[in-house]
Amino acid sequence: MDTGTHFVMGIALGGLSTLDPVISHGTVSSNVVLASVIVGSQIPDIDTILKLKNNAVYIRNHRGITHSIPAVLLWPLLICAVLGPLFPEVNLFHLWMWTQLAVFLHVLVDIFNAYGTQALRPFSTKWLALGTINTFDPFIFAVHVVGIILWINGFNPGITFLNIYVLILFYYIVRFIVQQTIRSAVRQLIPDAEEIIIAPTIRFFIWRIAVKTPDYFYVARGYRRSITILDKFKRTPMPDTPLLEAAKKDKNLSAFLNFSPVYRWQLSKYDDCYEIKFIDLRYRNNGHYPFVAVVQLDLDYNIIGSYTGWVFSEEKLRKKLDFIPNSH
Repeated sequence: MDTGTHFVMGIALGGLSTLDPVISHGTVSSNVVLASVIVGSQIPDIDTILKLKNNAVYIRNHRGITHSIPAVLLWPLLICAVLGPLFPEVNLFHLWMWTQLAVFLHVLVDIFNAYGTQALRPFSTKWLALGTINTFDPFIFAVHVVGIILWINGFNPGITFLNIYVLILFYYIVRFIVQQTIRSAVRQLIPDAEEIIIAPTIRFFIWRIAVKTPDYFYVARGYRRSITILDKFKRTPMPDTPLLEAAKKDKNLSAFLNFSPVYRWQLSKYDDCYEIKFIDLRYRNNGHYPFVAVVQLDLDYNIIGSYTGWVFSEEKLRKKLDFIPNSH
């Protein structure tokens, strides 16, 4: 989920913790637990700082080790190790318990996004992405904000957020049912589908769809029970050539291939270089595919420029590359 939603979830868990008889509403203990669960709801995303290094490092590592099984267990211990000595009157076990819940829920809800997490590390580096809930879901964010407003206005925070989380649970179930309805419609339309990737959007009934068949990639839009095919691309296996083997050594392309399950590629030859472009098919937006990786190599197959990330025009892509090819 986005940072804002994780933040309001932390506040909600602080309110929910007042149902714990050891954590009395309005005491020092409840305030410390509130602070702890807010931090716990944010801390797995500390790897966002990797954006400051470069896109390749961020894409390869975001929601990776910081969302792994060891991290989920260690983050609460670290937070409690800091807060516990500062507030010795707080029950350390209950502080840990609620903080552990906050960290666990952060990783759990991220699994339901299209981006996903590597939550099974170190046992598996597979990306878990159920694609049921958009990274920012207006309904989920809004009901949390309503709960916080009710709390400020004197409503019992424990009962309020307990009811809200029951409502959100039903919302997740409805979203899952809608997604499966879309999946069934895709299978009827494209019976030879080998893999179907369905990603939510900010709008409840609209879904992004990417499909692999033995011979083609399909990009489609789902609306309610209706499927509209937007693009169809012939699947072209990458040949085992020295050029492509050299390109695969690039850190930007390596990060892209590690993250993207469905993409197409295209090779362009200019007077002074080769350019290989990889295009993720999951994020079509107004006819454009913004998530790409580009590698440029000279005529001797040395890498001279590369980029991976989100670009929404060819002009911006050229500005991000280190080398501008000469086609004359």
